[in-house]
Amino acid sequence: MDDVFKALADPNRRRLLDRLNARNGQSLRELCAGLGMARQSVSKHLAVLEAAELVSTLWQGREKLHYLNAAPINAIAERWINRYHRERANALADLTTALERTPMSNTGNTEFVYTTYINTTPERLWQALTEPAFTRRYWGAELTSDWRVGSTVTWLESGVRIADPAQVVLEAEPGKRLAYTWHTFTREFGDVHGFDRELVDKWASEPRSKVTFDIEPFGELVKLTVVHDDFPPGSSVLEGIRHGWPAILASLKTLLETGEPLPRPA
Repeated sequence: MDDVFKALADPNRRRLLDRLNARNGQSLRELCAGLGMARQSVSKHLAVLEAAELVSTLWQGREKLHYLNAAPINAIAERWINRYHRERANALADLTTALERTPMSNTGNTEFVYTTYINTTPERLWQALTEPAFTRRYWGAELTSDWRVGSTVTWLESGVRIADPAQVVLEAEPGKRLAYTWHTFTREFGDVHGFDRELVDKWASEPRSKVTFDIEPFGELVKLTVVHDDFPPGSSVLEGIRHGWPAILASLKTLLETGEPLPRPA
């Protein structure tokens, strides 16, 4: 956490986070534009942000794209802002103001990227992502499949079974990478969660998205990067999953590190 505070102490690095918050997934060239800093300086600042886990990177062809990673910010909020009302919160004033001014739901972004570091093994993390007994505990949903490319994935959540031939495994490298298409939106699913039927119908009308889990050893930890993409511009589904994923992944991390998931909201 000290690395996060040190990274946030520099106004230029806060400006970079502001720019990623306004439009996620930018290259070094795009971030340099209009900053009045040398490319080498921007690169060094990004390296500090990445080391503090405030920025995640993904390669798209030959281009390295940078994404704001909310995990450390959420951790700071839980440890400091929720416990202390003034002095500790003031240390993050610039960043929180920027986040409130330019919400993460910016319609120019068509994907969700989140990175977290978990004290576990790649094999154990794979098990947590693919075994219904695990997913039920931290997610509240049981995902059933043989996890072979092309196989279907069946969801069971709050007594509602969601099965569809288009819910399939896209990639499966145990302990390394998993990707599958997102579940179907049905009125039964919406009713059990109390969603407005008109909203559920809107979700169902969108093209099907996909989610990818990249698993990498990181010293004694495991780096998990979740990319949820293939959304159309202005996607209402994207708006929903932006709020859901951080809680799910925080509960996954807690379960693997402590044996118990986070309490689910009443």
